[in-house]
Amino acid sequence: MAEALVLTPQQLRDCSLFADLSDAACERLLDRHRCGSHAAEQVFVMEQDWGESLFVLLSGMAKVRTYTADGEEVVMSLLGAGEVFGEMAALDGAPRSADVVALTPVRVAKLRAEPFSALLKQEPGLALALARLEAMRLRDLNQRFAIGASDATTRLLAALAYLARKSSAANAVQAVIPPLAQRELAVLAGLARETASRTLSKLRSRGTVVDEGDGLRLADLQPLIKRGLMPAG
Repeated sequence: MAEALVLTPQQLRDCSLFADLSDAACERLLDRHRCGSHAAEQVFVMEQDWGESLFVLLSGMAKVRTYTADGEEVVMSLLGAGEVFGEMAALDGAPRSADVVALTPVRVAKLRAEPFSALLKQEPGLALALARLEAMRLRDLNQRFAIGASDATTRLLAALAYLARKSSAANAVQAVIPPLAQRELAVLAGLARETASRTLSKLRSRGTVVDEGDGLRLADLQPLIKRGLMPAG
């Protein structure tokens, strides 16, 4: 749904990828941009769509997902407020490789690909920031892939920690996780829904996870530290 909201250069710089750009460079990126809102569970970027734009998630949380040949959903990554997505298809002109689905109500800014591509050639700092972003995402994906062979508790704890970090501007693992269907937790952890439900109940009974309003919070980090999911201290 389109909104009348117009972003300012300073608001665009709140996104870490664009933090070092000048007002003039930001104005180029914001030329004819559009903002919109989407309800939870709405698919707002479709796999195989042509990539003529990139996006900034202004608020809320979304998932990047695709499906295996057997029809099994795979979550490639989560997106939190301030993150850019859709940049790869905007750069290479290929169809988009995954859907983007709102996990909570979201607000999104849509930027044109042409000025973004031009600025990458003219602003070395932006190109380096983009390379760092892609490296971070690849590292996150590798870590999640490695955890895929772990036990159910480790996988669910990793998924909850990932959700918490994406829910917080400070990347805090003890941030409150917004209320999500248990199916979403199960898919993110790579578990059957029943297994995810049983494991979450055990974590609640041990005090590792507590209810916080409508959401969840990791109250005890020792199980994550023992499993190598976060550093000690």
